[in-house]
Amino acid sequence: QVQLVESGGGLVQAGGSLRLSCAASGRTFDYTLSWFRQAPGKEREFVAAVRNSGGGSYYADSVKGRFTVSRDYAKNTISLQMNSLKPEDTAVYYCAAGRPIMLTSATYAYWGQGTQVTVSS
Repeated sequence: QVQLVESGGGLVQAGGSLRLSCAASGRTFDYTLSWFRQAPGKEREFVAAVRNSGGGSYYADSVKGRFTVSRDYAKNTISLQMNSLKPEDTAVYYCAAGRPIMLTSATYAYWGQGTQVTVSS
């Protein structure tokens, strides 16, 4: 069983930065770890992912060049550095772990409870 706990959300002005962290308990070294987000009234969408075993990092087009995802196998964590934030980045951000059918689909086995990110204009 895997448990995921996100932290680091908050309120920031447009153009600012935030760093989200997700602490995992349990075996995740052979899972993909990812970040998703969900804005009010919208579907949950893929943000970024790190495949297991050095399989690379992947980003949604909307965050490329602004967000950086990183994974620490020793600490069993995944982080998301978010720079140049925009009001449209406002959402609840979720950490996910698993072996999804597609990297960008919400078919992960394990999910965190989410952390709110609000970007003011």
